[in-house]
Amino acid sequence: MSFFSNFPVIEVDIFEDGTKTSFVEITRKVRFYDIVRKNNVIFDYYDVSSGETPEFLAKSFYGDSQLHWVLLLANNVVDYYHDWPMSNATFDRNIQELYDNPDAVHHYEVKQTSGDTTKIIEIPNDSANTIPEDAVIITNYEYQQKAEDNKRQIRVIKPEFIPQIKREIRQLLRK
Repeated sequence: MSFFSNFPVIEVDIFEDGTKTSFVEITRKVRFYDIVRKNNVIFDYYDVSSGETPEFLAKSFYGDSQLHWVLLLANNVVDYYHDWPMSNATFDRNIQELYDNPDAVHHYEVKQTSGDTTKIIEIPNDSANTIPEDAVIITNYEYQQKAEDNKRQIRVIKPEFIPQIKREIRQLLRK
């Protein structure tokens, strides 16, 4: 099942000459509701390795690379290039493009000492800030690596729920 095959087709008179052209209405937005995303019963978790694409993983998990859209929806991936984990090579190129010095200080971190002491406070690398002695330096590279690592653990809908998801998506798109 191609994801876009479920979208409605609309007729548009582009040139206002009476000739209508058919378009797939891709502006329809479908997303998993928060309650579904929080329901751990229907999900497994997986750590994406360098270079693994949604298509590759869909083939591995569901036997069908065309079900890549299930992984994207389950993980609220809107922009494949920024929301999906990068390969190691792409990450390294990205770091070089973003920073003159990847090892320079991005910010400092200290543990919160009152209230919820499990929280970490980020202190910007700014001359206006007084940096506590116990602050930990976070480099540009470490900052970007942490952000990338947060993308690596994805939710994978268990295969037995795929038929139900497909039915519900079809219904939502046809409304």
